[in-house]
Amino acid sequence: MRQAAMKVINRGGTMAAVATAALLCGCVVAPAPGYGEVVAYSAPPPLRYEVVGVAPAPGYFWIGGGWYWERGVYAWHPGRWAAPRPGYRWAPQAWRPVGNTWRMAPGHWVRGYR
Repeated sequence: MRQAAMKVINRGGTMAAVATAALLCGCVVAPAPGYGEVVAYSAPPPLRYEVVGVAPAPGYFWIGGGWYWERGVYAWHPGRWAAPRPGYRWAPQAWRPVGNTWRMAPGHWVRGYR
């Protein structure tokens, strides 16, 4: 009886270790899109024209869409409305040429105002 209980505990520990390793490997191999600097090998296309409707609530502001480098090609992500964050300002996405590449800093919140 005692041996059977030990085997179950041992399998549970092994399964937890395998699940944890799989999660950690996923974080290293495939980081979430849109975070950190991105490097592309050609210039981004011109921005698309977007129709901006009415804000969903007073104080909301429009974050324009932009091109993202995904799986070796540019993909358009449409703009969206965002609620303001007190004490922060929105810094939009920006592409800049660096040597033979283009680097994108994703849009993000910055503490303070300028």
